[in-house]
Amino acid sequence: MRHRVAGRQLSRNSSHRRALRRNMAQSLIEHETISTTIQKAKEIRPFVERLITLAKKGKLQHRRRAISLLGNRRIVAVEDGEPVQKGSVVGKLFSELGPRYLDRPGGYSRIVRLSLRRQGDNGQLVLLQLLGKDEPLKKQRKTSSKKRSRRKAKAAAQAVAKPEQTEARTPEQASGPAVAAEPEAPAQDAGGQEKKSK
Repeated sequence: MRHRVAGRQLSRNSSHRRALRRNMAQSLIEHETISTTIQKAKEIRPFVERLITLAKKGKLQHRRRAISLLGNRRIVAVEDGEPVQKGSVVGKLFSELGPRYLDRPGGYSRIVRLSLRRQGDNGQLVLLQLLGKDEPLKKQRKTSSKKRSRRKAKAAAQAVAKPEQTEARTPEQASGPAVAAEPEAPAQDAGGQEKKSK
C-alpha cells in the first residue's frame, strides 16, 4: 500500500527518478526551455522553483545545498567544431537566474501544452519554460460575485438617495441660506399622550 506517499512514480525506481529529475532540471536551467511530457513537467517544476529560491538567497550554504541537490554539470557549447566550456549549471543558476527573479515572489516557470502527441505511446507533450525578466505577475483575483452584486446594490441605493436629498430649490431658496426643516411634532391622541407608530 502507498498511503500518503507523495509524488509520481513515473514507472521508475527511486534512484532512476532522482537522476531523471536532476538531468531535466539541469537541462531546463541550461536551455531555459525543454520539451517533455506533462507528468514529468509537473514533477520537475517545483524542484526547479525551489532551486531558484535558493539562488535568490545567494549565500555559500545555499550554493552548496543546490550542488548537493542538482549536481554541477558543465555547460559546453560547440564553436568552430570545438567544444568550449561556458560555465556550470549552478554558476548560471546563481549568477543569472537568481538575480533575474529577485522581485518575483514565486512562479518562475510555466507549462505550455503542445498540440503534438508523442509517437509510440501518444503521450501529451508540453514545453516547460523559465519566465523572462519582464514577464508580468499574475493578475489579482476578482472578488466574489456576491460581494460585487452587494456593492452594486449599495452604490445604486446611494445614487437614489442623493437625488432625494438634493431636490430642486425654488429661486428664493437658491439665493438665500438653506433653512433646515423643523422636525414634525409627534402625533398625539385625545388624552395628550403620544401615539406609538407600528
